[in-house]
Amino acid sequence: MTDRLHYSLEQRLPLKRRLGIGICALLMGGCAVGPDYHTPKMDAPAQFKQAQGWTQANPSDAITRGAWWEIYDDPQLNALVVKLNSSNQTVAQYEAQYRQAQALVRSARGAFFPTLDLTTSKNRSSQGTGSSSSSLSSSSSGIRDTYSAQLGVSWEADIWGKLRRGLEADTASAQASLADLASMRLSLQSELVQNYLQLRVIDEQKRLLEATVVAYQRSLDLTQNQYRAGVSGRDAVAQAQTQLKSTQADLIDLAWQRAQFENAIAVLMGQAPADFSLQTSKDIPILPPIPVQLPSQLLERRPDIAAAERSVMAANANIGVAKAAYYPDFTLSMNGGYSSSTFTNWISLPNRFWSVGPQLAMTLFDGGQRGAEVDRTEAVYDQTVAQYRQTVLDGFREVEDYMVQLKVYEQEAGVRAEALAAARESLRLTSNQYKAGLIGYLDVVNVQTTALSNERSVLTLLQSRLIASVQLIAALGGGWNAQSGLNDPDPTLTER
Repeated sequence: MTDRLHYSLEQRLPLKRRLGIGICALLMGGCAVGPDYHTPKMDAPAQFKQAQGWTQANPSDAITRGAWWEIYDDPQLNALVVKLNSSNQTVAQYEAQYRQAQALVRSARGAFFPTLDLTTSKNRSSQGTGSSSSSLSSSSSGIRDTYSAQLGVSWEADIWGKLRRGLEADTASAQASLADLASMRLSLQSELVQNYLQLRVIDEQKRLLEATVVAYQRSLDLTQNQYRAGVSGRDAVAQAQTQLKSTQADLIDLAWQRAQFENAIAVLMGQAPADFSLQTSKDIPILPPIPVQLPSQLLERRPDIAAAERSVMAANANIGVAKAAYYPDFTLSMNGGYSSSTFTNWISLPNRFWSVGPQLAMTLFDGGQRGAEVDRTEAVYDQTVAQYRQTVLDGFREVEDYMVQLKVYEQEAGVRAEALAAARESLRLTSNQYKAGLIGYLDVVNVQTTALSNERSVLTLLQSRLIASVQLIAALGGGWNAQSGLNDPDPTLTER
């Protein structure tokens, strides 16, 4: 009997296998309901309004590389940004958020495969003699032990594309999360570079004020000598003292400003301010030439724009998931195992059981819930499209703002340089006239104040130009690119 059964199964198996493969191919080839995704149309200008006079970016340009901050050619700055990339706690939060999105993608992929369950149990039950089914009990005491082992397989056929749309939505959301991570990292890198550059300008201002204090001290000594000799009056000494003390106060004020930038850099690198310090440097990073891309390239260069576009993709896929709820779910399941009232004969052929068959489940009436969900997902899609287009417009505006800002600063720098040269020459001539006794000290004080003001204005303008250059690079997307970021062959790769 067993041999005949085994032979019968061998005869039927190829036919069942062919039939199963055919059914799977038919089900997997089903259509996916809902709209297919198309990138929202966004008209980009042919070029930026302020692009005249700027260098067009090429693939070999420095800012197209990942380490865009290296364009400032400062090894200490490079080390600080590398530390930020690995230790900043905000970046760590966004990385964890991206790992969550990756896990959702893997979960959505797993839904395409069958689910295999194994269950073993032992039950002890009792039934009273008055029960309608008490005659079924083989135990005179009414107590029965049941041993069971069951293996179950179930598989949901994605006929209407609900699972595929869900995977599409989760994948797009994961890519948006990756772009959010890149956008936050770029923002924090920009903040650190700006803080570092401002700190270095403060170091230069400190050197300027220290040299000025020394010069004012000499002027005070000279004025006091002239006062003792009867050449100058007491008012000249008072003016020299006032000027010296005011400059010393300005020098002291720089200390807390520098400390604030130093503490901010420490926190950006994930360190306590007490454990971090930056030594004074004699050099200010140079203002680099910044190549500018075409407006259309900005759509790939900025991670926040890419994140907004991937959010549109996810919202579009969710419409398909909502519409698939109108169609029945088709599930194939198979269960089999052994069940016995005694442990010794538990796993034996007479105690086997099995069941196999398809299941078709469909909601006939839900009071309009599915229709409302479709309307909601379509409204979410419209919202994300509007957000995407606004993000693009904001990106164009930021680039235009920083380009015109740098252009104006460049023009202003030329004029201020001329003013500084004139102030220095005026101070030289006035000092010589004062030493010769031709003019009073009040004239010298006014010229010295003007010269110092021009010196500090030039440094402040340099600081503004450096900050604007960082902001422009960030507005252009830094060293990020969608081609090497979101479009990796494996979307689960983390950008490190």
